[in-house]
Amino acid sequence: MEVEGRIVELNSENLKGFTDFCRKHRDQVDDSYLYEEDLNSFEYNPENPTFLYMEGNKVIAAASLIIDEYNRRGDRARFRILYSEKDNQAIYDSLFHRILIHAADLNNVYLFVPSENIGLMGRVEDLGFKASRHVYLMVRDDEPIPEEELPEGYEITGHDLAEEAEDWCRVRNEAFAFVTGNEIPVCTEMILTYEDKDDYLPGGMMVLRHNGKAVGTVRCTKDEYEGEPIMNIGSLSVIPDYQHKGLGSLLLREAIRFADKNGFKRTILSVNETNKGARRIYDAGGFMDVGGVVSYEYKIKN
Repeated sequence: MEVEGRIVELNSENLKGFTDFCRKHRDQVDDSYLYEEDLNSFEYNPENPTFLYMEGNKVIAAASLIIDEYNRRGDRARFRILYSEKDNQAIYDSLFHRILIHAADLNNVYLFVPSENIGLMGRVEDLGFKASRHVYLMVRDDEPIPEEELPEGYEITGHDLAEEAEDWCRVRNEAFAFVTGNEIPVCTEMILTYEDKDDYLPGGMMVLRHNGKAVGTVRCTKDEYEGEPIMNIGSLSVIPDYQHKGLGSLLLREAIRFADKNGFKRTILSVNETNKGARRIYDAGGFMDVGGVVSYEYKIKN
């Protein structure tokens, strides 16, 4: 089936059309990289190959990849957006195979699709993507949690990002080494850029220490849900030797208290379907399912 329009590479003349398209349809796709901060600062470069399907001067569909240093270390690329406002498989086929040229040296490309968007899931499956995991989105309406004393020998630090970055990375990488979707290590250089991002909360990069040794982490950031401010809890991790001691729950409660101190009435987080231990902690912590996404992967190299 042939398409009626044309595929063009993103340039300065059609950049606004692309960002407007993303704003218009971000509620239909995973919007992790489609916030206003992302769109306002978006630069077209080799790390962000982007193509548009046009009919006349109108953007009908867009495909944009993220091929940054982090994803390259995992030999993969992530879609920022792959969506057509016309439900036409030929448009998806044309855009996908055009942009795939930019990822030809990688092992795979992946994207997330909201679990309620059955139509889009069908389109990406017809492209050859395979569902690899389901990620639940969970929200807590934050009743304050009283302060608690930490177990003897434990403390939580997080006042100086530069001083904490190396330990924070080491713990996070060790704890997530075998967690699907998070197994690519982060580096201190990446962590140090967090302070310049709009979602950064001073003191939100916490490290749990036992007798001075870093054994757990949690990251608290600004987010938005249903048009209202919310605090996102991420990278909650405990190294293997310290797991099953209640420390994950301890870190979660500390993050919830941090949200309250910073004026947030709700907190949000995500968890893999297969991560049963984390799911039990979040259920017990008062978090409720509000939706989810399906992670899809397309193998470039067989």
